[in-house]
Amino acid sequence: MIKNWLAAGALALTAGMTASTAAHAQATTIPGEQVGLAAGAPLPEGVYAVDTFIYRRPDAPFGADTAINVPFVIWASPYKILGARIEPLIAAPTVFAFTRNPAGTANRDISINVGPLLASVFAWDLGNGFGVSYLAGAHLNDALADRGSLVGAGGGTPVLPQLSSNTYRQGFAASYTGDGYNLTANLTHNFYDSPGRFSGPVGRAIGPLVIADALLLDLTATKKFGKFEIGAVGYGVTDLSLSGRDALRAASQGYTKTGRFALGGLIGYDFGPFTAQLVVARDVASRATYVTAGGRVRENDSTDGFFRIVAPLYAAAAAAPPPAPLVRKY
Repeated sequence: MIKNWLAAGALALTAGMTASTAAHAQATTIPGEQVGLAAGAPLPEGVYAVDTFIYRRPDAPFGADTAINVPFVIWASPYKILGARIEPLIAAPTVFAFTRNPAGTANRDISINVGPLLASVFAWDLGNGFGVSYLAGAHLNDALADRGSLVGAGGGTPVLPQLSSNTYRQGFAASYTGDGYNLTANLTHNFYDSPGRFSGPVGRAIGPLVIADALLLDLTATKKFGKFEIGAVGYGVTDLSLSGRDALRAASQGYTKTGRFALGGLIGYDFGPFTAQLVVARDVASRATYVTAGGRVRENDSTDGFFRIVAPLYAAAAAAPPPAPLVRKY
Protein backbone atom coordinates (compact mmCIF):
# COMPACT_ATOMS: atom_id res chain seq x y z
CA MET A 1 0.00 0.00 0.00
CA ILE A 2 1.12 3.54 -0.69
CA LYS A 3 0.85 5.78 2.35
CA ASN A 4 1.30 9.02 0.45
CA TRP A 5 0.37 9.96 -3.09
CA LEU A 6 3.32 10.46 -5.37
CA ALA A 7 5.12 13.76 -5.23
CA ALA A 8 5.01 16.24 -8.04
CA GLY A 9 4.91 13.89 -11.01
CA ALA A 10 5.65 14.41 -14.63
CA LEU A 11 4.70 17.29 -16.82
CA ALA A 12 2.23 17.36 -19.69
CA LEU A 13 0.96 20.00 -22.06
CA THR A 14 -1.84 22.46 -21.63
CA ALA A 15 -4.65 21.78 -24.04
CA GLY A 16 -3.93 24.82 -26.17
CA MET A 17 -3.95 23.17 -29.57
CA THR A 18 -5.63 25.06 -32.36
CA ALA A 19 -5.05 25.39 -36.07
CA SER A 20 -4.24 29.08 -35.85
CA THR A 21 -1.95 31.32 -33.86
CA ALA A 22 -4.83 33.29 -32.36
CA ALA A 23 -4.36 32.19 -28.75
CA HIS A 24 -1.87 29.50 -27.80
CA ALA A 25 -1.52 28.35 -24.24
CA GLN A 26 2.03 28.96 -23.12
CA ALA A 27 2.39 26.44 -20.26
CA THR A 28 3.97 23.04 -20.80
CA THR A 29 2.69 21.68 -17.51
CA ILE A 30 -0.99 20.85 -17.91
CA PRO A 31 -3.33 22.51 -15.41
CA GLY A 32 -4.43 19.96 -12.82
CA GLU A 33 -1.92 17.29 -13.80
CA GLN A 34 -0.81 17.03 -10.16
CA VAL A 35 -4.13 17.14 -8.33
CA GLY A 36 -4.59 14.10 -6.13
CA LEU A 37 -0.85 13.85 -5.45
CA ALA A 38 0.59 14.71 -2.04
CA ALA A 39 3.31 16.72 -3.74
CA GLY A 40 4.80 18.07 -0.52
CA ALA A 41 5.16 14.71 1.26
CA PRO A 42 8.32 12.61 0.98
CA LEU A 43 7.64 9.19 -0.54
CA PRO A 44 8.54 5.99 1.31
CA GLU A 45 11.85 4.71 -0.03
CA GLY A 46 11.32 2.79 -3.29
CA VAL A 47 10.60 3.04 -7.02
CA TYR A 48 7.14 3.98 -8.32
CA ALA A 49 5.55 3.96 -11.77
CA VAL A 50 2.69 6.33 -12.52
CA ASP A 51 0.55 6.88 -15.59
CA THR A 52 -1.91 9.77 -15.84
CA PHE A 53 -4.28 10.09 -18.80
CA ILE A 54 -6.16 13.37 -19.24
CA TYR A 55 -8.93 14.16 -21.74
CA ARG A 56 -10.21 17.70 -22.29
CA ARG A 57 -13.29 18.76 -24.25
CA PRO A 58 -14.03 22.48 -24.80
CA ASP A 59 -17.55 23.85 -25.24
CA ALA A 60 -16.92 25.22 -28.74
CA PRO A 61 -18.87 23.00 -31.18
CA PHE A 62 -15.96 22.88 -33.62
CA GLY A 63 -12.27 22.77 -32.89
CA ALA A 64 -10.34 20.01 -31.14
CA ASP A 65 -10.50 17.77 -28.11
CA THR A 66 -7.13 17.09 -26.54
CA ALA A 67 -5.66 14.22 -24.55
CA ILE A 68 -2.37 13.85 -22.73
CA ASN A 69 -0.72 10.65 -21.52
CA VAL A 70 1.96 11.11 -18.88
CA PRO A 71 3.95 8.01 -17.88
CA PHE A 72 6.76 8.54 -15.41
CA VAL A 73 8.99 6.73 -12.96
CA ILE A 74 10.20 8.24 -9.69
CA TRP A 75 12.85 6.89 -7.34
CA ALA A 76 12.46 7.80 -3.68
CA SER A 77 16.11 7.31 -2.87
CA PRO A 78 17.63 6.69 0.56
CA TYR A 79 19.79 9.78 0.11
CA LYS A 80 19.14 13.17 1.62
CA ILE A 81 20.49 16.68 1.25
CA LEU A 82 19.88 19.30 3.92
CA GLY A 83 17.30 16.92 5.40
CA ALA A 84 15.33 16.52 2.14
CA ARG A 85 14.81 13.12 0.52
CA ILE A 86 16.17 13.15 -3.06
CA GLU A 87 13.60 11.79 -5.53
CA PRO A 88 14.78 11.86 -9.19
CA LEU A 89 12.19 11.21 -11.91
CA ILE A 90 11.91 10.80 -15.67
CA ALA A 91 8.77 11.25 -17.78
CA ALA A 92 7.82 11.01 -21.45
CA PRO A 93 4.48 12.78 -22.13
CA THR A 94 2.53 12.51 -25.38
CA VAL A 95 -0.18 14.92 -26.57
CA PHE A 96 -3.08 14.03 -28.88
CA ALA A 97 -5.58 16.27 -30.69
CA PHE A 98 -8.90 15.09 -32.14
CA THR A 99 -10.54 17.63 -34.42
CA ARG A 100 -14.32 18.13 -34.50
CA ASN A 101 -14.90 19.93 -37.78
CA PRO A 102 -18.37 20.10 -39.37
CA ALA A 103 -19.37 17.86 -42.26
CA GLY A 104 -17.51 18.70 -45.45
CA THR A 105 -14.43 19.92 -43.61
CA ALA A 106 -11.45 17.59 -43.32
CA ASN A 107 -10.58 16.27 -39.87
CA ARG A 108 -7.10 15.30 -38.86
CA ASP A 109 -5.98 13.68 -35.61
CA ILE A 110 -2.40 14.32 -34.55
CA SER A 111 0.00 13.30 -31.79
CA ILE A 112 3.12 15.06 -30.52
CA ASN A 113 5.89 13.70 -28.29
CA VAL A 114 6.99 16.22 -25.70
CA GLY A 115 10.68 16.32 -24.79
CA PRO A 116 11.35 13.95 -21.89
CA LEU A 117 11.36 15.52 -18.46
CA LEU A 118 14.43 15.05 -16.31
CA ALA A 119 13.84 16.37 -12.80
CA SER A 120 14.21 15.76 -9.11
CA VAL A 121 12.01 16.40 -6.11
CA PHE A 122 13.58 17.42 -2.80
CA ALA A 123 11.06 16.61 -0.06
CA TRP A 124 11.21 17.48 3.66
CA ASP A 125 9.22 15.68 6.36
CA LEU A 126 8.33 18.35 8.92
CA GLY A 127 6.61 15.90 11.26
CA ASN A 128 2.99 15.55 12.44
CA GLY A 129 1.84 14.82 8.86
CA PHE A 130 3.27 17.99 7.31
CA GLY A 131 5.74 18.09 4.44
CA VAL A 132 7.12 20.52 1.88
CA SER A 133 8.99 19.96 -1.38
CA TYR A 134 10.84 21.68 -4.18
CA LEU A 135 10.99 20.32 -7.74
CA ALA A 136 13.55 21.37 -10.37
CA GLY A 137 13.82 20.01 -13.89
CA ALA A 138 13.56 20.56 -17.63
CA HIS A 139 11.80 19.16 -20.71
CA LEU A 140 14.45 18.60 -23.38
CA ASN A 141 12.32 19.96 -26.22
CA ASP A 142 15.26 21.38 -28.19
CA ALA A 143 16.79 17.95 -28.73
CA LEU A 144 14.12 15.30 -28.34
CA ALA A 145 10.58 16.66 -28.86
CA ASP A 146 8.45 16.39 -32.02
CA ARG A 147 9.04 19.96 -33.15
CA GLY A 148 7.05 20.05 -36.38
CA SER A 149 4.30 22.47 -37.40
CA LEU A 150 1.25 22.34 -39.60
CA VAL A 151 2.37 23.33 -43.10
CA GLY A 152 0.14 25.90 -44.81
CA ALA A 153 0.12 28.73 -47.27
CA GLY A 154 2.05 30.95 -44.91
CA GLY A 155 4.85 28.42 -44.55
CA GLY A 156 3.68 26.82 -41.30
CA THR A 157 1.66 27.23 -38.12
CA PRO A 158 3.14 26.17 -34.77
CA VAL A 159 0.89 23.68 -33.00
CA LEU A 160 2.57 24.13 -29.62
CA PRO A 161 4.87 27.18 -29.58
CA GLN A 162 6.24 26.23 -26.16
CA LEU A 163 8.05 23.27 -27.77
CA SER A 164 10.24 25.72 -29.70
CA SER A 165 12.32 25.94 -26.50
CA ASN A 166 13.33 23.72 -23.64
CA THR A 167 10.84 24.05 -20.79
CA TYR A 168 12.41 24.77 -17.41
CA ARG A 169 10.34 24.10 -14.37
CA GLN A 170 10.36 24.70 -10.66
CA GLY A 171 7.64 23.76 -8.22
CA PHE A 172 6.84 24.46 -4.57
CA ALA A 173 4.41 22.21 -2.68
CA ALA A 174 3.09 21.80 0.86
CA SER A 175 1.04 18.83 2.08
CA TYR A 176 -0.73 17.55 5.16
CA THR A 177 -1.22 13.77 5.05
CA GLY A 178 -2.17 12.95 8.63
CA ASP A 179 -5.34 11.05 9.62
CA GLY A 180 -5.99 9.88 6.05
CA TYR A 181 -6.18 13.41 4.64
CA ASN A 182 -4.39 14.80 1.61
CA LEU A 183 -4.45 18.58 1.81
CA THR A 184 -2.00 19.89 -0.78
CA ALA A 185 -1.20 23.17 -2.50
CA ASN A 186 1.26 23.02 -5.40
CA LEU A 187 2.62 26.06 -7.25
CA THR A 188 4.48 25.46 -10.54
CA HIS A 189 6.50 27.91 -12.65
CA ASN A 190 7.33 27.22 -16.34
CA PHE A 191 9.93 29.38 -18.08
CA TYR A 192 11.70 29.23 -21.45
CA ASP A 193 14.57 30.37 -23.66
CA SER A 194 12.38 33.01 -25.30
CA PRO A 195 12.18 33.68 -28.18
CA GLY A 196 12.13 30.02 -29.22
CA ARG A 197 12.81 28.64 -32.69
CA PHE A 198 11.69 25.58 -34.61
CA SER A 199 14.21 23.87 -36.84
CA GLY A 200 14.05 23.20 -40.60
CA PRO A 201 12.43 25.17 -43.43
CA VAL A 202 9.08 25.52 -41.64
CA GLY A 203 10.83 26.84 -38.56
CA ARG A 204 12.69 29.40 -40.65
CA ALA A 205 9.42 30.48 -42.26
CA ILE A 206 7.78 30.92 -38.85
CA GLY A 207 10.72 32.75 -37.32
CA PRO A 208 11.36 33.35 -33.60
CA LEU A 209 8.39 32.85 -31.26
CA VAL A 210 7.93 34.76 -28.02
CA ILE A 211 6.89 32.39 -25.21
CA ALA A 212 5.32 33.79 -22.04
CA ASP A 213 6.24 32.21 -18.72
CA ALA A 214 3.37 30.45 -16.95
CA LEU A 215 2.24 29.96 -13.36
CA LEU A 216 0.03 27.03 -12.30
CA LEU A 217 -1.74 26.21 -9.03
CA ASP A 218 -3.03 22.73 -8.13
CA LEU A 219 -5.17 22.22 -5.00
CA THR A 220 -6.25 18.92 -3.43
CA ALA A 221 -8.48 18.19 -0.41
CA THR A 222 -9.31 14.48 -0.02
CA LYS A 223 -9.95 11.98 2.78
CA LYS A 224 -9.42 8.21 2.84
CA PHE A 225 -12.15 5.90 4.14
CA GLY A 226 -10.61 2.46 4.23
CA LYS A 227 -9.49 1.71 0.69
CA PHE A 228 -11.54 4.59 -0.79
CA GLU A 229 -10.41 8.19 -1.24
CA ILE A 230 -12.92 10.98 -1.89
CA GLY A 231 -12.56 14.72 -2.12
CA ALA A 232 -12.38 17.92 -4.15
CA VAL A 233 -9.77 19.45 -6.44
CA GLY A 234 -9.15 22.84 -8.01
CA TYR A 235 -6.54 23.99 -10.50
CA GLY A 236 -5.66 26.89 -12.72
CA VAL A 237 -3.05 28.43 -15.00
CA THR A 238 -2.17 31.90 -16.20
CA ASP A 239 0.46 33.31 -18.50
CA LEU A 240 2.75 35.84 -16.88
CA SER A 241 2.79 39.28 -18.44
CA LEU A 242 5.14 40.19 -21.27
CA SER A 243 6.65 43.65 -21.58
CA GLY A 244 8.56 45.85 -24.01
CA ARG A 245 9.77 44.33 -27.27
CA ASP A 246 8.55 40.84 -26.32
CA ALA A 247 4.99 42.10 -25.88
CA LEU A 248 5.01 43.86 -29.26
CA ARG A 249 6.46 40.83 -31.04
CA ALA A 250 3.96 38.46 -29.37
CA ALA A 251 1.03 40.69 -30.38
CA SER A 252 2.25 40.68 -33.99
CA GLN A 253 2.22 36.88 -33.88
CA GLY A 254 -1.43 36.82 -32.79
CA TYR A 255 -0.72 35.84 -29.20
CA THR A 256 -3.26 36.74 -26.51
CA LYS A 257 -2.92 36.04 -22.79
CA THR A 258 -4.51 32.77 -21.70
CA GLY A 259 -5.71 31.31 -18.42
CA ARG A 260 -8.36 29.15 -16.78
CA PHE A 261 -9.46 27.79 -13.41
CA ALA A 262 -11.44 24.59 -12.83
CA LEU A 263 -13.12 22.83 -9.91
CA GLY A 264 -14.03 19.17 -9.63
CA GLY A 265 -14.16 15.97 -7.61
CA LEU A 266 -11.85 13.00 -7.09
CA ILE A 267 -12.47 9.37 -6.18
CA GLY A 268 -9.73 6.80 -5.65
CA TYR A 269 -9.39 3.17 -4.62
CA ASP A 270 -6.46 1.17 -3.29
CA PHE A 271 -6.43 -2.21 -5.08
CA GLY A 272 -3.33 -3.40 -3.23
CA PRO A 273 -0.79 -3.86 -6.06
CA PHE A 274 -1.77 -0.45 -7.43
CA THR A 275 -3.96 2.54 -6.67
CA ALA A 276 -6.34 4.23 -9.13
CA GLN A 277 -7.84 7.72 -9.18
CA LEU A 278 -10.60 9.34 -11.25
CA VAL A 279 -11.08 13.11 -11.52
CA VAL A 280 -13.78 15.08 -13.33
CA ALA A 281 -13.54 18.88 -13.36
CA ARG A 282 -15.15 21.85 -15.10
CA ASP A 283 -13.89 25.36 -15.81
CA VAL A 284 -15.41 28.05 -13.62
CA ALA A 285 -13.38 30.83 -15.30
CA SER A 286 -11.57 31.00 -18.63
CA ARG A 287 -10.02 33.60 -20.93
CA ALA A 288 -10.70 31.41 -23.98
CA THR A 289 -13.67 32.42 -26.13
CA TYR A 290 -15.45 31.31 -29.30
CA VAL A 291 -18.03 32.84 -31.64
CA THR A 292 -21.40 31.09 -31.99
CA ALA A 293 -23.24 30.62 -35.29
CA GLY A 294 -25.34 33.65 -34.30
CA GLY A 295 -22.26 35.84 -33.92
CA ARG A 296 -22.19 35.91 -30.10
CA VAL A 297 -18.86 35.68 -28.25
CA ARG A 298 -19.00 33.10 -25.48
CA GLU A 299 -16.52 31.79 -22.91
CA ASN A 300 -15.01 28.54 -24.15
CA ASP A 301 -15.09 26.54 -20.92
CA SER A 302 -13.78 22.98 -20.86
CA THR A 303 -14.59 19.73 -19.08
CA ASP A 304 -11.65 17.53 -18.05
CA GLY A 305 -11.45 13.85 -17.15
CA PHE A 306 -8.38 12.31 -15.46
CA PHE A 307 -7.49 8.66 -14.90
CA ARG A 308 -4.35 7.75 -12.94
CA ILE A 309 -2.66 4.52 -11.86
CA VAL A 310 0.11 4.44 -9.24
CA ALA A 311 2.09 1.21 -8.85
CA PRO A 312 5.12 0.59 -6.62
CA LEU A 313 7.81 -1.31 -8.54
CA TYR A 314 10.09 -1.70 -5.54
CA ALA A 315 9.77 -0.90 -1.86
CA ALA A 316 12.64 -0.89 0.60
CA ALA A 317 12.37 -3.44 3.36
CA ALA A 318 11.22 -2.04 6.66
CA ALA A 319 13.95 -1.68 9.22
CA ALA A 320 14.11 -4.57 11.65
CA PRO A 321 13.14 -3.68 15.23
CA PRO A 322 16.04 -3.59 17.68
CA PRO A 323 16.49 -6.85 19.60
CA ALA A 324 14.93 -7.02 23.04
CA PRO A 325 17.49 -6.71 25.84
CA LEU A 326 18.52 -9.96 27.42
CA VAL A 327 17.58 -9.97 31.10
CA ARG A 328 19.05 -12.54 33.41
CA LYS A 329 17.93 -13.16 36.91
CA TYR A 330 20.60 -14.17 39.36
